[in-house]
Amino acid sequence: MDEADGGTGGTRRSLVDRHTGFVAALREAGMPVSVAEGLDAVRAMQVIDLVDREALRAAYAATLIKRPAHRPTFDTLFDLWFPPALGDGAAHAADPRAARTRERDPDERRPPPPLDPEVQALRRELFELLLSGDDPGMRQFARTAVAEYGRTPGQESWFSSGVLRALSPETLMAGLLDAVLAGQERGGMAERVARRTFRTRISHFQNLVATEVRRRIAEDTGVERTARMAVRPPLERLDFGRAARADLVAMRREVYPLARRLATRLQQKQRAGNRGRLDFRRTVRASLGSGGVPLATHHRPRRPHKPELVILCDASDSVSAFAHFTLLLTFALREQFSKVRAFAFIDATDEITRFFAPGVDVVDAMTRLAREADLVWITGRSNYGHAIKVFEERYGDAVTSRTSLLVLGDARSNYGELSLPILRGMADRARHAYWLNPEPRSQWDTGDSAASRYGEIVPMYECRNLAQLTEFIEELA
Repeated sequence: MDEADGGTGGTRRSLVDRHTGFVAALREAGMPVSVAEGLDAVRAMQVIDLVDREALRAAYAATLIKRPAHRPTFDTLFDLWFPPALGDGAAHAADPRAARTRERDPDERRPPPPLDPEVQALRRELFELLLSGDDPGMRQFARTAVAEYGRTPGQESWFSSGVLRALSPETLMAGLLDAVLAGQERGGMAERVARRTFRTRISHFQNLVATEVRRRIAEDTGVERTARMAVRPPLERLDFGRAARADLVAMRREVYPLARRLATRLQQKQRAGNRGRLDFRRTVRASLGSGGVPLATHHRPRRPHKPELVILCDASDSVSAFAHFTLLLTFALREQFSKVRAFAFIDATDEITRFFAPGVDVVDAMTRLAREADLVWITGRSNYGHAIKVFEERYGDAVTSRTSLLVLGDARSNYGELSLPILRGMADRARHAYWLNPEPRSQWDTGDSAASRYGEIVPMYECRNLAQLTEFIEELA
């Protein structure tokens, strides 16, 4: 089964090629798809009608998707690799708008949308579709609207904003509400339900336009390139440095279970690495079986307690986004440890535990930290050596034999001092010490990075996203 590929060169792809490319695109987007799951998808295609595109989508989703959060990425890539149309697609030859779109001179001057009769006709058609909720009709309309208004001014590419600006679907809300609430009291439950329904339909139409624009771009530039540009990595593989405020909210939900697992791992290492006092009676009793020779000793179990945690975080501009993640982690860890103390530094160090009051927004805490914390000594540029020295002088008693020390930073000290002996003393004094570095491992020891020198004292782990944080926690077992 062959079908035309809209990429450059007008090549054709078999269904096998599309399957292989689609699975590879999912993996490249950060979704875990194994070889066995890819084969399961092939088997599923043997029992469905391949002409039914939605059945094909459902078969792929059932065999390849593991988490609901992955579904938007999956749908975006599916629409690119298995498009609903080619070229003008749904623009039938009998549709006069399609003919005018193909014949129009690109340089033709048109009246602004509010005065254009064609735009007003399209807006009336969109109004009826939003009012009825006709999904197939809305999909067809979105393709026609993109063909009509989705070209950039120079005709070299496609974009959504031209379509949405011309049709302005949000401005149809008042008329839609009047149509369904005629004779009913405004401001009540009926209006709230209707408003929510129409907002959902308008958002759906906007998504259909965006999907159609991506399809047309993929036909012009190639589906692989478009897929890389259109898809963001899933939340667990989104670099902390690229996280928006909405991503931070989602990350906060994911960090809490990870914090519980981290506390559990550290407690397990404590129990495995430290035995209690010798239990003399049990040891003597056990020795009776070997003629009074104490071949095995028995110890009293240690009294369980939550470990203490000290977080030392680089808050310089180069890792400011990573510092947001540090605050997320600190918020979550606060409930899992008997005591959590957090410190931030640039070229000086200050305790920032006071910013972690219950219910405080993470972004607001970062704003207060930047305004109130005493993190600058002279230059305001990263100086790990001086920051470590200040920490030891002011807050050295925070690290004890009951403390787990967690350092978060890129280990770039602008060629300044490193204070390695002081850090070694802190690591020896602590029960555990770990360093999470937000830079890719390939960049360690380049330029002013002292990653390996610090890593010889405190075990260092690459940690740029939630997936790597999970791997770090699992390695503690």
